[in-house]
Amino acid sequence: MPARSDLDPEIEAVVSAFEDRAIPEWHTLSIDAARRIEDEAFAPSDPPAIDLVRDPAIPGSGSDLAGGRGGSDYGSNGDGDAAADSGGGGGIPIRVYRPDTDGPAPVLLFFHGGGWVLGTLDSVDGVCRHLADRTEAIVVSVDYRRAPEHPFPAALDDCWRALGWVSENARVFGGDPTAVSVGGTSAGANLAAATAIRSRAFDGPDIARQLLAYPITNHAFDTDSYCENAEGPLLTRADMEWSWAQYLRSPVDGYNPFASPLRAPESLLCGVAPATVLTAGFDPLRDEGRAYAERLDEADVSVTHHHYPRLCHGFLSFVEEVGHADRAMDDAAGALRPSV
Repeated sequence: MPARSDLDPEIEAVVSAFEDRAIPEWHTLSIDAARRIEDEAFAPSDPPAIDLVRDPAIPGSGSDLAGGRGGSDYGSNGDGDAAADSGGGGGIPIRVYRPDTDGPAPVLLFFHGGGWVLGTLDSVDGVCRHLADRTEAIVVSVDYRRAPEHPFPAALDDCWRALGWVSENARVFGGDPTAVSVGGTSAGANLAAATAIRSRAFDGPDIARQLLAYPITNHAFDTDSYCENAEGPLLTRADMEWSWAQYLRSPVDGYNPFASPLRAPESLLCGVAPATVLTAGFDPLRDEGRAYAERLDEADVSVTHHHYPRLCHGFLSFVEEVGHADRAMDDAAGALRPSV
């Protein structure tokens, strides 16, 4: 069992700062309080400036995915001045990060973490800015519907619609529709993996690559990492049990490969987009992330697995404070750069 003294000292300082602020475990809070505190806790300290940032909305449930912009304005107004657009009619809010690049740029469709319950466009803003800056790709962050108000498969349906919309409309914001990747952190990585499987299974848009950072891949709590890291740091076994309970309509959904990608049969995994998987030694999700990378490899999917034994869950949110997390961000960006 890893000792906390083996944590990278810089990430240990981040964890200690969380403890000094007396931030409770997520599952002990009301959902409203957990959402508010999570946004505050993961606000970036000094994210890179991006040439254009916009907050439009795309058609949601029951809308026509080929319906164009939905009234959104993509004219440049400088870094950070995002013009909110509710989209109306059940629209799905997105945030578009466009770096200063020439010609059609590759696109990364990104899904935030938060156990399908927490997380917003703001909580993952720093991660998206770093990815846009280091890959010179356009990053489109998706504010999918959250549980428990909207249980499985609502979030996945929103991500699926966002993939269709981006593939149809990438040129509107300077993107290359033939070079669209999907990615996410934690629950967002779960949604990215499920979206890649869904696109392969149902003849959806081509996906260039999937970036899966500390992904949730299985509705089970029987791995060594769940035992070793049951008390965290930053994510506990109890947090994950709570998150799954909010997300699933019933435990039966946990057997669905679109909720638990690790349970997907090889016939569904064969031919999915190449993947980059990032895992951390001090993460309850470590072993299921590793196992998913192995499953993809067994299905003859090109996969790269980067493991960071001295980091913990959520490390991509701390690149300004933690050198090893900064290097992990470079690994993530480097995997995307030649493929998307």
